[in-house]
Amino acid sequence: MAPTQGITPTGCKPGPLPRPQSHRAHAWSRSYLSHPRSSAGLAFSNGDRWKALRRFSIQILRNFGMGKKSIEERILEEGRFLLAELRKTEGKPFDPTFVLSRSVSNIICSVIFGSRFDYDDERLLTIIRLINDNFQIMSTPWGELYNVFPSVLDWLPGPHRRLFRNFGRMKDLIARSVRDHQDSLDPSSPRDFIDCFLSKMAQEKQDPHSHFHMDTLLMTTHNLLFGGTETVGTTLRHAFLVLMKYPKVQARVQEEIDSVVGRARLPALEDRAAMPYTDAVIHEVQRFADVIPMNLPHRVTRDTAFRGFQIPQGTDVITLLNTVHYDPSQFLTPQEFNPEHFLDANQSFKKSPAFMPFSAGRRVCLGESLARMELFLYLTAILQNFSLQPLGAPEDIDLTPLSSGLGNLPRPFQVCLRTR
Repeated sequence: MAPTQGITPTGCKPGPLPRPQSHRAHAWSRSYLSHPRSSAGLAFSNGDRWKALRRFSIQILRNFGMGKKSIEERILEEGRFLLAELRKTEGKPFDPTFVLSRSVSNIICSVIFGSRFDYDDERLLTIIRLINDNFQIMSTPWGELYNVFPSVLDWLPGPHRRLFRNFGRMKDLIARSVRDHQDSLDPSSPRDFIDCFLSKMAQEKQDPHSHFHMDTLLMTTHNLLFGGTETVGTTLRHAFLVLMKYPKVQARVQEEIDSVVGRARLPALEDRAAMPYTDAVIHEVQRFADVIPMNLPHRVTRDTAFRGFQIPQGTDVITLLNTVHYDPSQFLTPQEFNPEHFLDANQSFKKSPAFMPFSAGRRVCLGESLARMELFLYLTAILQNFSLQPLGAPEDIDLTPLSSGLGNLPRPFQVCLRTR
């Protein structure tokens, strides 16, 4: 019986569900750490606005290569810049957090802003710092507390104040780029996501019911930057830790890369079908790391009866993805890192209905295909060129998250890269 996420009304016990519940399609996201105008963007909108923004965003992202060969080529190009940056470490220990985030962020930045940034560009560094800091705040108990009692904590000092300052700085940075785009916009030849959005705004300028205006542009761009930077970067850091702790797993992935790809070229997406163990390891990293253990909050839009509970309209619910990823009825050893969870008896890759790091349903992450491409291409390129070595004994590596709220963040670590 296929599982789906647990739905948790306030005060009720979480748990996996036996099958999708159709009434979930009528729930909508509310703002996480609510902020004025935060509902203007794609992530936290609902109803007709959400439909219009999601449809438009998917179309534009596809036009600029998402899920196509062109975006793969862009990732491979960025991967070469990343490998060059990693070689500069010369085998010395370093914290990979920002070098990974800068590279991953450049992919979505190239789609949104029309070009990649140099790794020392202050605009890129600012984006990374603000996103990283906000993700850390939202992944703390304080972030969870604020999300439950915003009207009370709004009157008190706390980390949420810094989050809103960061939010304002990010919005200002995006607004400056939008103004630059407005000055050079050619509607007949859009260069990127912002150009396309500005053209859509102009087309619907006289429509009082249009959902395309400056606030939605700024917030949707913020949503895309956040989603396209932090989750993949954090997953790669979890992967580094796992591969250092289990060197035999790392060695087997490298053997598969050498056998299928060799050393003369970088791995490509077409290689994935011939690399079942590598694919299984990446899936298991996502399951085990469980980077987003709780989905964004939703709200019930009508009185709902569920498993004997009466859930009133307006009740907040949170889907607990970790109840599925750690469900012993779906995974043999859910508390352990085990790539065999995604391999059949013949060592071929097998899918699992309980694998949903990108959520599920109508609000499934629209960047899923891009994230999957990035994880495969980045990790295989790195392991093709380097071996990951810890500073201490592998068995001493702690895989438990440093903090857990909106996200499961890995503990800070350093890695040494040995050239292969």
